[in-house]
Amino acid sequence: MRSPSRATDVKRRAGWLPADQDALEAWLTGHRERVEAKGDRELHPVVREFQELLEREPVLRMYAERMVAEVPRNKPYTKRHLESVEQLLRLIDEVLTMAPEFGDQNVTTPLGAILDWTTGTDAGFAFYRDPRVNTMLKKILTVWCDFLSSPASLYVLNDSESGWTSEAARRAIGIEQYRHDPTDPHWGFTSWNDFFTRRFQEGFRPVASPDDDSVIVSACESTPYSIKTDVQRHDQFWLKSQPYSLADMLANDESAGQFVGGTVFQAFLSATNYHRWHSPVAGTIVRAFVQEGTYYSEADSEGPDAVEPTNSQGYLAHVATRAVIIIEADNPAIGLVAFVPVGMVEVSSCLIAPEITPGHHVAKGDELGHFQFGGSTHCLVFRPGVIADFSLGALPQPENPDAPLVLVRSKLATATTAT
Repeated sequence: MRSPSRATDVKRRAGWLPADQDALEAWLTGHRERVEAKGDRELHPVVREFQELLEREPVLRMYAERMVAEVPRNKPYTKRHLESVEQLLRLIDEVLTMAPEFGDQNVTTPLGAILDWTTGTDAGFAFYRDPRVNTMLKKILTVWCDFLSSPASLYVLNDSESGWTSEAARRAIGIEQYRHDPTDPHWGFTSWNDFFTRRFQEGFRPVASPDDDSVIVSACESTPYSIKTDVQRHDQFWLKSQPYSLADMLANDESAGQFVGGTVFQAFLSATNYHRWHSPVAGTIVRAFVQEGTYYSEADSEGPDAVEPTNSQGYLAHVATRAVIIIEADNPAIGLVAFVPVGMVEVSSCLIAPEITPGHHVAKGDELGHFQFGGSTHCLVFRPGVIADFSLGALPQPENPDAPLVLVRSKLATATTAT
């Protein structure tokens, strides 16, 4: 059943799923065995509600049963890990009291691991685009997020091989850069989400050229994914090339017309990265809102090499749950800038900081909000003629699979000089 080898996808490069397929399948086997050992216990009310939706909606039930039965055409599985929709629901139910573990061979997004088989099928492509399904997935993710925000989720902050306070995790995170209490068993954090949205200590990640308004800084600690110029108001983002379509990405915000012909920079966050967003420029907030969207929808336009990973982030910027923050830069040569943090899989809670409201002035590097439970991907959108050059030092992915990490609040680009 294993498909031909292909480029490792973004979820795996970013540490959300194991880099090794056998490790992912071993986790799925272990998860299935844990669920089976507990017998037919009562489902959580939110999972039961999902089950009832599938029972009363024949088209959704058809898609659900088909996506379990079909073999994903773009996932290299060695064997079948799902046998029925009922089993799928029970595997989901078990996750609601689990927190992600650390390690290259561990699963940081367990719901994504369970659904991975189904999202890569023809029926799954349709299922995960349905608004009714996404409404239920939001409810499920909200319940799970409540658990991850509770002290009960701290059990993974331990010094075992898969614990987040282990020596390997300390090195991967660079915990000495963050505010924490090294004398406390859980580093002073009150929950998993409190740990995952940790803040840097004073002095780390200074703002590049704070007094030079021609310098644009990185909004997130992230790996460059794509730079596209001459973007259009409407384009066919669902096709193989996945061009950016401004009206769709910006949820039909009235500012979209100002960015036509401009530039989009996109980058993604890894599992061990810092997960808060910062303003790329000094300016005034024009609008800030969250646009509801999909959670596990994948692009099916690229054939066997597609899907949420390597070449699918452009697609997700148009359909996934995301925030849209429009800033009028103090520098008139920059003008309007759009920042769009995009949720991927369960990393989909885009929380805008309470003060980020229309009329609020931000200094360059000020916090704008954060992703709940980890990180995802984001776009910065600039008007035509604004960017003189980017300061990346190398091409972004997918042209460069080893694109270097860009530190938050470091220099990202230089704006042209106003004439």
